[in-house]
Amino acid sequence: MSSTCFDRIAELVTNRPELGDGSPLGLRRDAAVVVEDGEVVWVGDAGAAPATDDHRDLTGRCVLPAFVDSHSHLVFGGERVGEFAARMSGRAYTAGGIRTTIAATRAAPVEELRRRAGLLLAEMRRQGTGVVEIKSGYGAEVATERRSLEVAGELTAETTYLGAHVMGPEFADDPAGYVTLVTGEMLAACAPLARWVDVFVEDGAFDGDQARAILRAGAERGLGARVHANQLGPGPGVQVACEVGAASADHCTHLDARDVAALADSGTVATLVPGAEFSTRSPVYADGRRLMAAGVTVALATDCNPGTSYTTSMPFVIALAVRECGLTPSEAVWAATAGSAAALRREDVGHLGLGAAAWLSVLDAPSHQYLAYRPGVPLARLLTAPEGVTARAPGVGGPGSASQVASR
Repeated sequence: MSSTCFDRIAELVTNRPELGDGSPLGLRRDAAVVVEDGEVVWVGDAGAAPATDDHRDLTGRCVLPAFVDSHSHLVFGGERVGEFAARMSGRAYTAGGIRTTIAATRAAPVEELRRRAGLLLAEMRRQGTGVVEIKSGYGAEVATERRSLEVAGELTAETTYLGAHVMGPEFADDPAGYVTLVTGEMLAACAPLARWVDVFVEDGAFDGDQARAILRAGAERGLGARVHANQLGPGPGVQVACEVGAASADHCTHLDARDVAALADSGTVATLVPGAEFSTRSPVYADGRRLMAAGVTVALATDCNPGTSYTTSMPFVIALAVRECGLTPSEAVWAATAGSAAALRREDVGHLGLGAAAWLSVLDAPSHQYLAYRPGVPLARLLTAPEGVTARAPGVGGPGSASQVASR
């Protein structure tokens, strides 16, 4: 068992009001944190910490809980840069682009899927992200969906079965048959490898009744619910998510008053992914200000995927949320840490209270506000990770223990 004191922190974001200034971020100035055996064991004033095995002076820097990325699609084959370039030239996005990635993922050797996903996770780690949720969804057949979840499970415990991303191409004329597959043979093969079940509720994907059937079948297998909701236009996604008690409704770009009220009443987290609006050149971003005003818990995530949000940067997402979704810098940082932890129903991450897992990030800046103030600048990096955590990418370094400080 080893202990490390991170001392003389200019600003500490605890996300525990009682540990700081009473704000949601629980800010402390000139602070210190002690990490031992993969957990936070002490928080207080600089210079007042108990004796430890190691000591790190972080004068002038901000420390915050590592970002929690609660929505990503890291396991895929191929890329869609041509589609992106065409879209930037004026072509509108449609859900059909997913089928391009399905074909490439089915054809990719598992070693390639593993290598690519590991590299993307390593990128996330280098930008201050700790816990990551990873979905399947680019198989649309039993073997590839299971293989995708096997790869995802090597990288995170937060794995999501997304057989209901779009209809498999073999079922273009038989949507009922595909739902039967997703809720039957495919679910049986994938459920042991997943914590969550997800469904893309959208014109061109799955309707409300299909989504209810898929989420109900997942629940019978012990999987928690997540929903891709109201991304491309108004629809039933948010209502379905709230009806079934989903942990999170993700995207939430096109909401009416009934949707906002349902989110506020149900406790389902609204996870915003403004990288998708940016990458699809959407004229509309999710209205985070409206959601916050209604008392909805808001999270932020990258939605990292090859077609519509090919970014691994939570700092970039924070800057977008401030600029385009109406969040304040403080609200965006909370949403990217504590909010996203709530979207995964995790109480051990997203904050730096006593007993929290030792996921800490550090900024080469004195305040969390610099994440939005200096967009595109690599200020954030992972400072510590729980014992045994690595980036899992061959040849790519990553933090390995709670006492290890990532170097620049």
